[in-house]
Order: sequence, then structure tokens, then C-alpha cells
Amino acid sequence: MRELTARGLVLGALITVVFTAANVYLGLKVGLTFASSIPAAVISMAVLRAMGGGSILENNLVQTQASAAGTLSSVIFVLPALVMVGHWHGFPFWQAAGVCAAGGVMGVLFTIPLRRAMVVHSALPYPEGVAAAEILRVGHREAGAGEVPPGEPGAADIAAGGIAAAAVSFAATGLHVLGEGISRWFTLGGAAFRLSTGFSLALLGAGYLVGIAGGLSMLLGAVLAWGVAVPVLTALHPAPAGTDIVPYATGLWAHQVRFMGAGVIAVAALWSLAGLMGPTIAGVRDSLAASRRAGEAGAPQTDRDLSPVTVLGVFGAALLAMAATFAAFLAGAPAVTVWSLVAFGCAFSVVFGFLVAAACGYMAGLVGSSSSPISGIAIIATILTSLLLLLILQGQGMLATEQGRQAAIAFALFTVSVVLATATVSNDNLQDLKTGYLVGATPWRQQAVLVVGCVVGAAIIPPVLDLLYHAYGFPGAMPQPGMDAGQALAAPQATLMAAIARGIFGHALDWTSIGIGLAAGLVLIAADLVLRRAGRQGLPVLAVGIGLYLPPTVGVTLAAGAVLGLLVDRRLGARPDAAAARRRGVLIASGFIVGESLVGVAMAAVIGLSGSQSPLAVAGAGFESAAGLLGLAVFLAVAGLFYAATTRGRSAAAAP
Repeated sequence: MRELTARGLVLGALITVVFTAANVYLGLKVGLTFASSIPAAVISMAVLRAMGGGSILENNLVQTQASAAGTLSSVIFVLPALVMVGHWHGFPFWQAAGVCAAGGVMGVLFTIPLRRAMVVHSALPYPEGVAAAEILRVGHREAGAGEVPPGEPGAADIAAGGIAAAAVSFAATGLHVLGEGISRWFTLGGAAFRLSTGFSLALLGAGYLVGIAGGLSMLLGAVLAWGVAVPVLTALHPAPAGTDIVPYATGLWAHQVRFMGAGVIAVAALWSLAGLMGPTIAGVRDSLAASRRAGEAGAPQTDRDLSPVTVLGVFGAALLAMAATFAAFLAGAPAVTVWSLVAFGCAFSVVFGFLVAAACGYMAGLVGSSSSPISGIAIIATILTSLLLLLILQGQGMLATEQGRQAAIAFALFTVSVVLATATVSNDNLQDLKTGYLVGATPWRQQAVLVVGCVVGAAIIPPVLDLLYHAYGFPGAMPQPGMDAGQALAAPQATLMAAIARGIFGHALDWTSIGIGLAAGLVLIAADLVLRRAGRQGLPVLAVGIGLYLPPTVGVTLAAGAVLGLLVDRRLGARPDAAAARRRGVLIASGFIVGESLVGVAMAAVIGLSGSQSPLAVAGAGFESAAGLLGLAVFLAVAGLFYAATTRGRSAAAAP
């Protein structure tokens, strides 16, 4: 059967453009990205089926390439911080692309020695990888039969979700005839409380994909932030006379409560990594031994990785690209400082990156890519890198000036972006290799297209970032005077990374709030252990931390999507078509995310060309209340249609 083909590479690159742009927008807006393997597989099957001659292996390589680049977009959790700290005033293509490509390719290479131990000889469930394999098998059976059974989920479901979300998003962000959310404040004594929700279909779809445990955990984080922490802080530290309570309470959340969330995320990530350390070390040891055995003559194609010579060659090229990118980033600094920092950046990225890659790969196999502690790893890497650089640069004079401190902060964040790219790609690659293992793919071909996917994604991310930045701006980093700060993309993780790095180098980090978060994280971990030992649903501590530092309009809307998914599951029950109905839900939800995200990117281009923040608006500020009610009505109507679309089908009695 066809596997690695020119048309597959081109198709994978085109799908990569769409899903990478969507993930960049979604990540900057709400701090989340979505797994693109399943929708990419469905689109690939539809296109190759229309072209004729598509095989299950060719489809698998297309989704492998697209998912690698879509995952790499998580590097935007750090890169915008370089604009926020004032080091960049845009996203220079070669530096941003270089760091993405070098880190992503490292992530691919680091997973190669893990494949046999963690994919072939492992009982890890790999939820996304198994689901993608099942979709490929179903599509292959349909193609062999010559027709698609009526009502079977497919690309039309992605298109329907995308069109619906695009229309709603354009009406809200373009025409301004629909509200994007509602927010109500009230006070009790000196304590301020906030009730909010958003009307984003992308978030509704993301919540559906996250599931009930993760969605309700994020809701718990939002409740702890706005129902406990902010009220306590406003009661203990009342707003000065004449001060509006809304910006005052929001400032307390941004400067204290979010650091509590950072503490919760950090301790949750450390707990996960500690539990994985033993299995990871054993898995690497077993995998290296298996690699030596597989080098013997007669090894089947389905058990052949890229050759050691190829791996070393690609590793050397990636390392050189990383060093050149670091050197370009540090241009203008004294030569001694430049090369010492380049050596530090490369060594840290390779050593810490491999440890993180192994841990994230194992975690992805255990609970799925979406549940791996990427945000927590970014926080840990930022703290560790900043502290090490602070120690290395002591006495060199670089930290004696404000300009030198800013350069050190920027380099710490730039180094973390390499580690994060490595972590995110390795987090997804083992899922793809599991899919390939289940459908009989050739590992070395998958690994080759994973590298291609990282390079293509690295070329797409910088211009999309630059476009969105100049159209919307980021908190504290508006590219043009007079821009509406309320329209800025939140970029929550990048905002947090910038604040952490600044605090460490300025000796002003709010360790008290972080300490409170660490303590709260330990309590939540204990609660999770108690629940699991009692046979109950566990409490994803990482999701609670994310709910603490994300805006409440995000956490509540995600929880609404998770509850919608629970209602769908309960309605489907044990129906014989339940699996197909759930696949339809996944595809429509993915369509919601892609449709809204692409409208966001398109609106960014319109804003950039027009120079106006609302070039297409047909409703003014006086329509805001009515727009909010209309937005709520449309949001509920679409949620109802989603429920109907995913639960309709044959009843158990009618099934053959």
C-alpha cells in the first residue's frame, strides 16, 4: 500500500496551515490548544478518497504530519512573553522559526528510543492514538465497500461545526451584533464577587473534548479564584476611596491570584513527573536494549526506526540551528557572554528537554496528550532557567544595568521556548506512533514526516503570531497607541511566564502567592488521592490551577462544554451506534474550534489592513445589552443543536 507520497506531504502541509493557525489563535485567546490528529485524519480520508487510491497508511502519515505541527503551536505559551518584556516588537521570522524548528525536531528525536518500550511493549492506553487508529480503520473499511454508510461521521461534521462557529464568531467579533459573554459584579461587605460566562463555541467544543472531570476542575478553579480568593483579598485590602471595584479586583486577581494558580500548576506538574520518573528510566533502558536487538538483519519494516546515523545527523543539524538561533538572539552582547549563554542554552535545552520529553511522552500514553502538564512544565522551566541564569551571570556586569537585565530575562524565556517545543512535540508524537503501530505503519516514515511537520509548523507560527499581535495586541504590549486593551488576546501562559522571569531577575517575585498556591496544590493532591482510593472520579489538580489563572469567561464556558458532553454520553448510553455518535461529537467540536479560530485570524488581517479595531462593526456601544442577550440565545441554540446532532440515530431496537 501507498504510504509516504508526495501528494500526502502536500496535503499534510495544507492541513497543517489550517490547524496551526487555529491553535495559535485559540492558545493566545484562552490558553488552550486542541489535538488535531482526529480531524486531520477525517479530512485526509475525504480528500484522498476523492482523489482516488488513498490507503490507510497514506492517511495515517498525513494526520501524523498535521498533528505534529498543530501540537508545536503550543510554543506560543512562551514566545509572546518576549514582546511583553519589550525585547521584541514583533516576531522576527528566522529567530522564532528557528527556535520552533530546533525544539520540535529535538522532540521527535527524543521519542525515537522510547517507541518500543512505551508503544510496542507497553499497556499504556494512548486514548487519542487509539481513537485516531479506529477512525482510520473505519474510513478504510468504508472506502473498500465503495460507499459511506448513511449517517456515518465524517468531514461534513467538521465542516458543519466550522461554518456554525465561523458565522457566530463573525457576528460577534466582526459585526458586533452578538455579545461575547456576560459578567456581573456584586459586593458583600467589602468583598467583591464576579459571575461570568462566555459565548464562545470554540470553548464549548474544547470543553466537550476535555471531558467532565477536566471541565468541572477548571470550574472549581474559577470558583476558588472569584468566589474565595478575590473576595478575601478585597475584604482584607479594601479599594481606596473613589476607586472602581471592577479594575481593582481584577488587578488583585492578575497580580496575586494568578500566581496562586501558578503554584498549584507547578506542584501538580512536579507530582506527575515524580510519579513518572521510575517508569520513564526503566522504559528508556528497555527501549535502548530493544533498539540494539532490532538492528539485526531481518527486522520487519513495521519495527524499523530512523537509523542511528540519520538520527545523529538530524540531531547535529538541529543543535547547530539551535546554537545559531541563540547567537542571533544575543547579537550585540559581548562575545564572551554570547558564547557562554549559547552553551548554557544548548546544554539546558538538550538535557532538560530530554527528561521532559520522556515524562510527557509517558504521561500522554497514560492519560492523553491533552492532560499532560505542559503549562506546569513551562512554569518549572521558567523558574529553573531564570534562577540558573541569575547564578551564572552574577559578577559579569550584565545584570548591573536595566538593559542587561532585560536581555537576561528575554534569553531565559527564549530558552524555555525551546524546551516547551520539545515537550509539546514529544507529548504528541508517541500518540501518533501508537496510531501507526495499530494500523501497521512504518515507524521511520512516520518519524520522517514528524520532522517535516515540525519544520512546516515552524514556518507558519511566526507570521501568524505577528499578524495577531499587530491586530489585537497582548496585555501590557499594545503595538499601536490608542488600541483597545479590552480586545487584546489574553495569552495567559505567556503573561505568567513574563511575570515570573521579571520577578526572579528583579528579586520581586510574589513568593507568598506562589507559596499559597503550592500549599493549595498539596491539599488538592491529597483530595485526589482520597477520591481515587475510594473508587471515585479523581480531581485533575492541574486543571484546577488552570481554572485559577484563566479568566472566568473561559473556565465557565469550558465547564459548559464538559457538562454538554456528559449529557450526550448519558443520552447515548449503550446504544449500538453510540461510538459513531461520540465520534460525530468530536468532529463537530473540532469544527467549532477551527471555524472560530480561522475567523479570528481572518479578522486580524482585516484589522491590520484597515487600521481600525472594528472595521466591520454595524452595532455601536448602545447595542451592547441587546447583543449580550442575543449572544446568549444563539449560544444556547447552537448547544441544543449540537446535542440533537450527536444523539440522533438508530435506537437499540431498530439496530440490526
